[in-house]
Amino acid sequence: MPDMFHRPAVPTVDFAWLSASSPLGFGAMGPAFATPTTPTPLPAAHWVGCNEALRVELGLPSEIWQQQEVLELLTGNREPAHNPTYASVYSGHQFGQWAGQLGDGRALNLGAIQTPKGLQELQLKGAGPTPYSRRGDGRAVLRSSIREFLASETMHGLGIPTTRALCVTGSPAHVRREEVETAAVVTRVAPSFVRFGHFEHFAANGQIEELRALADHVVDEHFPALQVKQGADRYVALLHEVTQRTAALMAHWQAVGFCHGVMNTDNMSVLGLTLDYGPFQFMDGFDANHICNHSDHQGRYAYARQPQIAYWNLFCLGQALMPLIDEQAPALAALESYKQAFPEAMDQRMRDKLGLQGAHEGDRALVEDLLQALQQDRVDYTVFWRRLSIAVREWAHSTHAFEPVRDLFLHREVFDAWCSRYLDRLGSTHRQATGDTMLRTNPKYILRNHLGELAIRQAKAGNFAMVQDLLQVLHAPFDEHPTYEAWAGLAPEWASSIEISCSS
Repeated sequence: MPDMFHRPAVPTVDFAWLSASSPLGFGAMGPAFATPTTPTPLPAAHWVGCNEALRVELGLPSEIWQQQEVLELLTGNREPAHNPTYASVYSGHQFGQWAGQLGDGRALNLGAIQTPKGLQELQLKGAGPTPYSRRGDGRAVLRSSIREFLASETMHGLGIPTTRALCVTGSPAHVRREEVETAAVVTRVAPSFVRFGHFEHFAANGQIEELRALADHVVDEHFPALQVKQGADRYVALLHEVTQRTAALMAHWQAVGFCHGVMNTDNMSVLGLTLDYGPFQFMDGFDANHICNHSDHQGRYAYARQPQIAYWNLFCLGQALMPLIDEQAPALAALESYKQAFPEAMDQRMRDKLGLQGAHEGDRALVEDLLQALQQDRVDYTVFWRRLSIAVREWAHSTHAFEPVRDLFLHREVFDAWCSRYLDRLGSTHRQATGDTMLRTNPKYILRNHLGELAIRQAKAGNFAMVQDLLQVLHAPFDEHPTYEAWAGLAPEWASSIEISCSS
């Protein structure tokens, strides 16, 4: 596809960690999948946030944050000397409706690099328009870029599968959204950015050979245990594996109180990673019907609906794979495995949060009754679990251990009745050890909306210290961090007025 945009020439840069004799990863798939696209430079690029921990994990040189050429590369002001940057094409369902061709509208892929973590793809989000920008400007703003940078690393710190974020760079260049804002670019990292929508695109267009090539690429690169399977069995096994990973991911999200906000099929990773941080939120006061995306007027992606939406999206993926599977029964069996995998994963996550050993009859009712009590009083979800963990640890030494938990409820008699049942189920042995385990399961720190907002406000004024400080705390969300104790407290009243939409 020809370049539709006039751009100034972008110089190339050569680093050993970027060099390869031929494209690696998705970039090697060919022109049906990856369209060479030159980034559009931004003036006066500067660092906003640098993820030193991820740099070390990737085995990148220690001096990259001091190199002007790296800053320019990760802003889109330079290109790798080998293998041009590219955008990929995909399609998808958005808010339940077929949207047709979409694609990387503001994502440019630098290609894949070899790291101690294996092959990793590098992607710039916000580096200018692509052939798939759909009349958009291909940019991202500072506000949303900081949120994605911090959210990616929050999820990683929580042990939840996710794309990662190496850095954010900024520029004084203006970007118009609801108001005029400044531009920024996030460098995203993942073993693959292949989405459900990639499969939907080739299936919808009758490109069966490309569909097969994509499925084989995903199996060969990311599901090596499935390589021994041939023909339709291979693609049924792929669908089953993606279903299992998606079920596990949903249990992670629900257990930690995470709302994605835009669970379109083009925002679903075939590797079971959390992908595309737009209008996300970690809940403050618990509300099963909470809608974090103010563009979601029908509440399609409300917190409680996320597991069912994932199941619906998996059926879209299954439909896309049908030309490779032919028989409906095995595809349905792979998809139906979600109905067992998700509840089992969710039950285990909640037992872990409660410090319960083994599976007992009545555990699910205990959890459901707790969630109803949290909902009735809009109890802060994260603070509740942390205080409960501390209470269990101190229970052996104090008859008042549960008072701080009880204080979170307006209907204390409801909590008292539930707590009596809980303590009976918990038993009286190894209380301190159980509490310690719960403290390693229930985080003290999450990326609350108001914390992100405070960091964004400071960054807009040219102060990026809070971005870096939040990054360090959120990399270890189960630890105490006494200097930042205030960040673990209840959200201020003004936090409820923060509106998060798809605009970024």
